[in-house]
Amino acid sequence: MAQLGMSYEWTMYYGANRETKKRARELRKRMTKAEALLWKQLRDKKVSGFKFRRQHPIEFYIVDFYCHELQLVIEIDGSGHQEDDQKTWDLNRKAEMDSFGIKELRFTNEQVIHQMPIVLKTIEEKCSEIKAKQNLFKKSGV
Repeated sequence: MAQLGMSYEWTMYYGANRETKKRARELRKRMTKAEALLWKQLRDKKVSGFKFRRQHPIEFYIVDFYCHELQLVIEIDGSGHQEDDQKTWDLNRKAEMDSFGIKELRFTNEQVIHQMPIVLKTIEEKCSEIKAKQNLFKKSGV
């Protein structure tokens, strides 16, 4: 989680600059169909009581959904994620997220649109798994 001396701003946005935050606000206004459908299910702490943010800036990336309490990113991939350049971008971004201790779940547009119950079950299971690990660390004093 957050290290000593790190501000809320840093731990929430991992150094995202003003321009990245502005772009995130713009993206919130024009979500894809799959993003809008999943947001309906995630908003207002509907998944296991965890707060998710949409189009959240982290460093110079903007993730589709982010739960700060769990340090969990959820990404929805369209067909463009099959392109070589996009695959490289996604791998680099995953490496950055890993360096911050942020976990990631990825789904395709088709999964979100056509298999929402499975997507939600996967998200709920991941949330429970992360929370259980956090509680274990608290108990052991780590």
